[in-house]
Amino acid sequence: AEQDAFLREHRIAAFATGRKDGSPQLSHVVYDWDGEHILLSVKSYTAKWNNALRQPRVALLIHDGRKQLVIYGRAEGIADDPERAELTARVFRKLTGNPDMVVDDAFIAGLDEQKRTVLRITPEKASIND
Repeated sequence: AEQDAFLREHRIAAFATGRKDGSPQLSHVVYDWDGEHILLSVKSYTAKWNNALRQPRVALLIHDGRKQLVIYGRAEGIADDPERAELTARVFRKLTGNPDMVVDDAFIAGLDEQKRTVLRITPEKASIND
């Protein structure tokens, strides 16, 4: 319950993936948590997308001062509509605070232009530290 509340109260995380050579890649991301998955809207040409598809074991760090939640999980890439558009809209609603954001042809065209995709992360292990 504490971890769920912490995820819902925040929206920014450090996202870690593994590069081809085994070294870490870190990215600052906005996420949405639905109680089961963490969603990230990412561009298909970025290291985080390519790394997560190649090696789906990922980690996130969500922190608030000295309190932090670390999550280890598996990432799944979603690049096809309508799922990509609906999940991206959820992340954008979290980012903008606009609950009325509409998924329509113009929204999807914008995603295509930006080459936006979604990483859906299933947490497997989490720990919270104060």
